[in-house]
Amino acid sequence: MTYTTGQPQGGRSRIFIAGDSTAVTRPYSYLPMAGWAQALPLFLTDAVEVVNCARARASSKSFRERGRLQWILDNIAPGDHLLFGFGPIDRKPDAGLHTEPFSTFQEHMAAYVHGARERQAHPVILLPYELRRIDAHGNVGRPLDEHVLASRLLAEDEHVPVVDLHGQSLEWWEELGPEASKSVFTFLRPGEPLQRNVVDWDNVHVRAEGAIECARFVARSMLEQGIIPSHWGRDLDRRRFSYDEMGWLDEETFQHRTSSRVSEFPSS
Repeated sequence: MTYTTGQPQGGRSRIFIAGDSTAVTRPYSYLPMAGWAQALPLFLTDAVEVVNCARARASSKSFRERGRLQWILDNIAPGDHLLFGFGPIDRKPDAGLHTEPFSTFQEHMAAYVHGARERQAHPVILLPYELRRIDAHGNVGRPLDEHVLASRLLAEDEHVPVVDLHGQSLEWWEELGPEASKSVFTFLRPGEPLQRNVVDWDNVHVRAEGAIECARFVARSMLEQGIIPSHWGRDLDRRRFSYDEMGWLDEETFQHRTSSRVSEFPSS
């Protein structure tokens, strides 16, 4: 069993991912739930490695203060990319998670930008997908998300490219409608077992089918914007994928990555 640390292996560039549970690479015990970053390698060639450091219940603040950003910065190399997006957990009232959109949130997000650039890596801001919010009349909710706006403003100020998965997801959920949108979120289908770590009728986390479409958009957006070179992309128009291609983790690997991808957070 090998784990990615240090400089790029075999000349491959890397995309490090920082985010919350919507991006996490899941173990088999979460089937059919999957994070969008778990599916990202489906659309990238062997020229690049995805190092998914996303963790459940992570805000921009907690991910940084628990040493997870520092681990990325300790391991990232010149020419690598840091693709990061937060907001949903930042809105929670918990003092260890909460950030204010136009002050503490932007301050923490700027640390990701500056940390990557100081190491000659490329920061990219991702706007997380919108949750499935359906009102009593079957309309898709479009709540004002100040953390999304704060991310956009920071990106403009710092001249950082943006992958707008948030805006794209709102279009998707509206096109699909109240019933069909369940097919991309973790709503169990007839005959699917309820795993111990999965909650049925989950309007927050996508299943493999949703993760694949989110990852397809992320890869296409980075390619079209020239964030990553064209020869890194593959299979963007492929429609069929098996669950075996999704990169589910065994429990040992999942736990190892969760516990080991942490460095001491430097005191100010």
